[in-house]
Amino acid sequence: MLRFQHRIDFQKIAVNWAANQNWSPTFNHTTELMGANQPLAIGIDIGGTGTKFGIVDRDGNVLFSGEMSTRKHKEIDLFINELYEHLMVLINNAGGIGTISGIGVGAPNGNYYSGTIEYAPNLPWKGIIPLAKLMSDKFRLPVTLTNDANAAAIGEMMYGAAKGMKDFIMITLGTGVGSGIVANGQLIYGHDGFAGELGHTIVIPDGRMHEGTGKKGSLESYASATGVRLTTLEVLENSTEPSLLRAVDKETLDSKVVYDAAIKGDKLALEIFEFTGKILGLALANAVMFSSPEAIILFGGLTKSGDLILKPTRKHMEENLIQVFQNKVKILVSHLKESDAAILGASALVWEKNR
Repeated sequence: MLRFQHRIDFQKIAVNWAANQNWSPTFNHTTELMGANQPLAIGIDIGGTGTKFGIVDRDGNVLFSGEMSTRKHKEIDLFINELYEHLMVLINNAGGIGTISGIGVGAPNGNYYSGTIEYAPNLPWKGIIPLAKLMSDKFRLPVTLTNDANAAAIGEMMYGAAKGMKDFIMITLGTGVGSGIVANGQLIYGHDGFAGELGHTIVIPDGRMHEGTGKKGSLESYASATGVRLTTLEVLENSTEPSLLRAVDKETLDSKVVYDAAIKGDKLALEIFEFTGKILGLALANAVMFSSPEAIILFGGLTKSGDLILKPTRKHMEENLIQVFQNKVKILVSHLKESDAAILGASALVWEKNR
């Protein structure tokens, strides 16, 4: 068994190189490396603003990780070139390319079947991008791509709260609402690779307009951090109720501000969380009745609100379930460390592919 500190010369080289590139890699000094025979996977999470990447072992230990800008490169080839430079530093520290079993990538509008990113509105590359092929050609490794919520679901099944479960739904509550559906131990991709977009299901007919899709009344328009902000603005405009939120500039008003007001007992803020939980609970009831999961696992910034969002969500989910489904489905918060979750989810695609 070789400890990482036995490879200290590699680390010095990496740090010196990174300093010249204005980038700081992260090294886990406590992790023991098992030499070249230890199977490792690369996990990459491509977001609209930044891209996270890391090298992970089968036990879910993130051995090395880093981050770079997504928006910096308008050309996909330039993006992949920079990503390659960063990752090769980490790969060398992990024992070389021979230790890597493959690369998993989670990205908005990532298509598992075709390996393409298709018409992602928040990424700088438009149209259909053959990302898996481009990366495989560059790294000479197998590359598996799916959307970010599906990657999170596989990561949760392999490393987190869904470990040992065969039927569950993963819901990510961040700027938007993502979802991954696992049934009979298999992620549901659908015939074209885009199944599981619960965030875009309609919960209020002719409701709030979604700026990204042009559709009205979607779950994402209400139950995301963005949705909480929009609900707050509507409530403040249509109510004369005194509130701490009235003293906050509209430009800085976000779900965290609403949370801070709610824990101080602000009536309007509490009503906003109750309304958000009602909409989310209704949507989850619909999801339960078509897939009968063992659990629904929530992940993302909005879950930090704790019982402010969880209690009304559970209440309204149960109220909208028919009797045969009532009191059977757990609502859990993800067990994954938030800083590592995206990398773990993406890397889990490699192990899932090789099962």
